[in-house]
Amino acid sequence: MIEPIIVVSVLIFMIGVGAPIFLALGTSGLVGLWMARGPLAFFFAPTSFFGQLNSFELIALPLFILMGNLLAATPVGKNLFRAAALWLQWLRGGLAIATVGASAIFGAVSGVSVAGVAAVGSIAVPQMLERGYSRGLAAGSVASSGALAMLIPPSVPFIIYGAVSGVSVGALFIGGILPGIALALALSIYISIRVFLNPSEAPKEEGPTPPLTERIRALGGVWHALLLVFIVLGAIYSGIATPSEAAAFGAAGAFLIAALIFRVLDVRKTMQIFASSVKVSGAILLIIGCAKIFGDYLNLVRVPETVSTMLTATDLPPWGILVVLMIALVLLGMLVDAVSLIVVTTPILLPLVQTLGYDPLWFGIILVMNLEIAVVTPPVGLNLYALRGVCPMLSVEEIIRSVIPFVFVQFLMLMIFVLFPELSLWLPSLV
Repeated sequence: MIEPIIVVSVLIFMIGVGAPIFLALGTSGLVGLWMARGPLAFFFAPTSFFGQLNSFELIALPLFILMGNLLAATPVGKNLFRAAALWLQWLRGGLAIATVGASAIFGAVSGVSVAGVAAVGSIAVPQMLERGYSRGLAAGSVASSGALAMLIPPSVPFIIYGAVSGVSVGALFIGGILPGIALALALSIYISIRVFLNPSEAPKEEGPTPPLTERIRALGGVWHALLLVFIVLGAIYSGIATPSEAAAFGAAGAFLIAALIFRVLDVRKTMQIFASSVKVSGAILLIIGCAKIFGDYLNLVRVPETVSTMLTATDLPPWGILVVLMIALVLLGMLVDAVSLIVVTTPILLPLVQTLGYDPLWFGIILVMNLEIAVVTPPVGLNLYALRGVCPMLSVEEIIRSVIPFVFVQFLMLMIFVLFPELSLWLPSLV
């Protein structure tokens, strides 16, 4: 077992010295294949890389990213928050709860958590601070609810997990709906309890409730995007289109909404959006391909089987093993980005999960729920830095402190879905 230790040490060292994660994964995997198979490593590595990327379902990845970037360039995020705020003005803490609702819906529009934090947070935090909300409640509600985009379809992490594990992306999308709604409700309930116990954190809105006509008019700025998402997901769930085909339709529809309805696109802006989408998609695909090299080495030397045998040989019940794995994944998520965590851990943990008798579909949902916690925990929590970028009045230290109680709520919901797998599988079983 000395060779796998050397390979993992190479991976950790390269990450520690600041090497790009795809380079660290590819190099360490190639070193392992060289030790195991000699010069044949230079045949196995390219085969693994291109074999992983030669997947029809992966076409959905850049298309959904493009769709999200196009809609993020429109005022949809701000309009969502304004509409939610008007409808919830009567409720103490309504702006913070509106933030959760707007982020959840924007998650269905973009599929990228950082985009949700930027689009909703840029208007939500200043509005809450202006109306006397505590800085901790304002920052925590935005950073934590932005992570809902990872779970609510169309979800980029689900596409990646589906490509690595072979699980249907459509089934993963359906399975993410109930946990996403449950987590949004849990965050809203926590906010309600928090402001009830400490009213000074969210002063009650003064003045009359906005008339119904104004509240209905506020929905006029978002119905186009919501209809597009409804059509895209409806095409997937009904079986009319594959996720890749629906993603192509979604990207085209998002372009028309941005160009013709909101009129926010010119040639320069369009090229910037395309360039950003290509850059993000290329980075993710590089990580996926290089992680396959690393994963194939681990499978070659039977690391997943060894880990599975060691854990199943313990006296822990299956649910106990799962709790240990969840805690380990949360800790790893604090150090490794979401894409890398999926592609590195799935080949190792999925055989163990199946040995314990659990569904790979359920594990994919649980894994993404873990990633939701990862994106709001330092030092790699991207949502923290995205919020800092759009809200310079908040310090990073302040944002980190603000998300801690929200992380506990997320972890509690994670444990509920870990201990009761049927909750995640109920909706997919109906389709």
